[in-house]
Amino acid sequence: MRVITGSAHGKKLITPEGLDVRPTVARVKEAVFSSLQFDIEGRNILDLFAGSGQLGIESLSRGAKHCTFVDNSKVSLKAVKQNLANCKLENSATIVEKDSFSFIKTANETFDIAFLDPPYNKGIINEIMPLLVEKMSDFGIIVCEYANKGELLDCYGDFHLKKTVKYGNIFISYYKKRED
Repeated sequence: MRVITGSAHGKKLITPEGLDVRPTVARVKEAVFSSLQFDIEGRNILDLFAGSGQLGIESLSRGAKHCTFVDNSKVSLKAVKQNLANCKLENSATIVEKDSFSFIKTANETFDIAFLDPPYNKGIINEIMPLLVEKMSDFGIIVCEYANKGELLDCYGDFHLKKTVKYGNIFISYYKKRED
């Protein structure tokens, strides 16, 4: 697992051991960042359920202003810290050891792009999206990775499904605020 492009191009990222962390595969990560390439620079990113932190780190490498990494696993956050240090991106990051729901309920910042890649098949995205949309900027984008096509709704608050793409057994859905 490596950073695709930007200031940390080619840097190797470590992944925590175990079945709880399921890194986004390279071709999916490349497709996601291809679709977001003009939306990242200077933005405030949220990597919720951070795992190894690869999505937030890729964003920082591509010019995002700041990324908040949230996970409740000490092992995952240790990997995020090591990956940030290896990529020399730690000054643009905040690492939060907290349950994602608790974080969203108490967060004071507004995010421009949020990555959600929670454990599959637990309905977590449907539970957290109504809380998350309240923390998104007016031009925000929410990117969700999940396993079952019928798992997500077409809208959460003012955020509506813009597109869903299938990659093997996983789906990536993009949500944006509805433009009136």
